[in-house]
Amino acid sequence: MVQRVFRTALLSVAACGIALAAHAQTTAPATPAPAAPAPAAAVAPAPATPADPVVARVNGEELHKSDVTRMVSQLPPQVQQMPIEMIYPAVIDQLVSGKLVSSAGYKAGLADSAEVKDEIKRAEERAVQRAYIQKEIKARVTPEALNKAYQDYLKENPAQEEVKAAHILVEKEDEAKAIIAQLKKGGDFAKLAKEKSKDAAAAAQGGDLGYFTKDAMVEPFANAAFAMKPGEISKEPVKTQFGYHIIKVEDKRTQPQPTLDEVKPQLEQTLSKDIVTALVEELRGKAKIETFQLDGSPMPKEEPAAAPAPATPAPAEPAKK
Repeated sequence: MVQRVFRTALLSVAACGIALAAHAQTTAPATPAPAAPAPAAAVAPAPATPADPVVARVNGEELHKSDVTRMVSQLPPQVQQMPIEMIYPAVIDQLVSGKLVSSAGYKAGLADSAEVKDEIKRAEERAVQRAYIQKEIKARVTPEALNKAYQDYLKENPAQEEVKAAHILVEKEDEAKAIIAQLKKGGDFAKLAKEKSKDAAAAAQGGDLGYFTKDAMVEPFANAAFAMKPGEISKEPVKTQFGYHIIKVEDKRTQPQPTLDEVKPQLEQTLSKDIVTALVEELRGKAKIETFQLDGSPMPKEEPAAAPAPATPAPAEPAKK
């Protein structure tokens, strides 16, 4: 199994290496390549730092730990979770291959080709888009905006009542009634739950179900439990699709609402989406936008919607005699 996963990782790394080689070309500076580039050995390598050591040299050009990290981050999540020691040889091998391919491309003068320049321009536009959106989100997700979103969240998600209960589940009504009779005579609920309940998970805890809201349980069970008082045991079996329940309510409380810190990531995500939508609408509102068909011809004019025909009055009903 481990070998199979490792082979999959190698294939993923290899695919990433090819993409990385292309990426190395598209992210090169958009300046004309010299007619006769100097030998790589003559280029002074960037100084390594303790945090970003050199992991390889290819014709004098250095590859750093940060290059490894960047490449690993592009791999599938299941590969990223593997120990770095396992995939490192394949990663470094592909980084070296990528460097060799990109260097050959530079020597061939491809950095100055129209295709590469177009890709660089599009990559730059995407980077500028991300930077602008991040800037606007940072400016607009203020403490005041977060607090307002939090108050709205509390209104939309009011605190709910919770019940803490235990139950004993059996197949037949007669069994349930017999257990209720035992409990009335002083039988121990937790002991009987462990001995007789079909709900194995709850039975191991003496029938305990913990705290739950009304919508967390099937309707007949929930209605019965929420109608009872703490310390009360159901006087009659409660039937559901699972069988017959004997319920013991142990406590009731109002579910505590989450703090701002607990829901802050969720609120920030929602606000960010709303901000991006509003931002695009703002920009569209200020822009002159023209769209054309795929062949460049004008878009067909939309026909105005036809006015609805007047409703024909229904004939009067004959008077009843």
